[in-house]
Amino acid sequence: MARRGDTIELAVLGLLHEGPMHGYELRKRLNLMLGWGRILSYGSLYPALKKMLRNNLIEELSGAAGVAPTSRRQRIVYQVTEKGTEEFSRLMTDVGPAAWEDDNFDIRFRFFSSTDMEIRLRVLEGRRSRLQERLDRVQRELAMTQKEVDRYAAELQRHGVESVEREVRWLSDLINAERGTPTPTPDKEGLS
Repeated sequence: MARRGDTIELAVLGLLHEGPMHGYELRKRLNLMLGWGRILSYGSLYPALKKMLRNNLIEELSGAAGVAPTSRRQRIVYQVTEKGTEEFSRLMTDVGPAAWEDDNFDIRFRFFSSTDMEIRLRVLEGRRSRLQERLDRVQRELAMTQKEVDRYAAELQRHGVESVEREVRWLSDLINAERGTPTPTPDKEGLS
């Protein structure tokens, strides 16, 4: 559970790094960022915000300028503190395995514009390496179980392999772009 909390913290700090927001706007933007498979509830967001307030990573602004009241109840607007900005920078420069795992990679990628190129490359290469390991393992398992599974199970495995292959190609293209290396393009018949 702490891992999900760390992911939420990174995402909230990144969004508030871009400007102050109230809880509803934060949740809406986080859900867009996390994607349909990981919808964030208020029950996850507000405890994370409270923890971040206690740790002085963010602060509340009551009656913040520029936020139009939509009800009688005043919305609380959150903004990142100096300590929160330092924590966001620290988290974005971490290049350990957590940086390229499924839970954190998308969030970190969203804020790559705030990251040094060498760090981006290490995270992209780490992610590609991890996915390549996963792909190799799944392909070995697929070859061993091909005769034992029904058509639908085999189709699901094939879909998984194709998804990982597609992400590995995408990561390779991003790495080449970061390095300024031209990406090989397929010829007219679709062969590379």
